[in-house]
Amino acid sequence: MSEPPSDWEQALNQLENDLENLKARYAQVQAGQTQQAELHQRQIHVRAHLRRYKDRESQAELRQLHQQLAELEVVLESQLLTWSSCKQPFWQAVRFGGLGFVLGVALHQWLS
Repeated sequence: MSEPPSDWEQALNQLENDLENLKARYAQVQAGQTQQAELHQRQIHVRAHLRRYKDRESQAELRQLHQQLAELEVVLESQLLTWSSCKQPFWQAVRFGGLGFVLGVALHQWLS
């Protein structure tokens, strides 16, 4: 008969899962930044071409590149902050901020 995992084992498993998620997110951010740099370079090239020739294809490509860059920026920013990554710090801030407020009111009442 196997024993249920201890708190230590559960914490270690959670830490391993968090580390794997962090590694995956880091790889995703690196790939996104590489793609963003490539799109910026392509955008510079298209702008230079557009200054010389002013054709509709270059204008359409420039708009498309701008849109892709904006979408990529939103994806990179939105995935950096997720609720699961902010959950624990958020509740700690609420708890200790609330405690600080209560202590402040109590001290104010006591000193008044």
